[in-house]
Amino acid sequence: MTRVRLDLNISLDGYSPAPGDSADNPMGEDWGRVVEAYTATRTMQERVFGDTTGKGTTGVDDRYAARHFEGIGAEIMGAAMFGLHTYPDDPNWKGWWGETPPFGTPVYVLTHTAPRPSIPMNGGTTFHFREGSIRDVPAEATEAAAGQDVRVGGGIGTAREFLLAGLVDELHVAMAPIILGHGNRVWDDLRGLEDTHRVTSEVAESGVIHVTFAR
Repeated sequence: MTRVRLDLNISLDGYSPAPGDSADNPMGEDWGRVVEAYTATRTMQERVFGDTTGKGTTGVDDRYAARHFEGIGAEIMGAAMFGLHTYPDDPNWKGWWGETPPFGTPVYVLTHTAPRPSIPMNGGTTFHFREGSIRDVPAEATEAAAGQDVRVGGGIGTAREFLLAGLVDELHVAMAPIILGHGNRVWDDLRGLEDTHRVTSEVAESGVIHVTFAR
């Protein structure tokens, strides 16, 4: 049965880093601190950064990083994550990931502007642009996933929209042991999530707390 999954990286005080204000710094000044342990894993070094030499950490963080990629048949992301807000007038913009994005599946990009033609990329990724309801796109993504799971990517606005609509079956939150004190508040209006989802937690060697809410 296809499940809708979401992974978030946040600070200990419940903030997702605010995005940057330029194309040179799209994720914001705090992003590197929040995802430091995550990007250091062997899985991320290989899957995202293309390092096949075996570098990177193993252990709890790497296990969750590997889980992030397992069993995914389709992806949904917001326009900001794809970069449509940063490059709104560039019809040749294909995202931040180069010619071979790390998804390897159909990716549905939510947009409130006129949708662009689909963009096939190397490695099995094809970007599709949709302006419909967030309740319509998961149905299309589920069909494309062919029995595998659908992953919801960022940004945090899209992630919270899916959470508030009750569309997320499995939420994994990696809480870095840092205090930001500012950014995007993740948990607002999500009171009672633990009543509809079973909660488990695990502390990694890095100090990152991995909390999973599973319906």
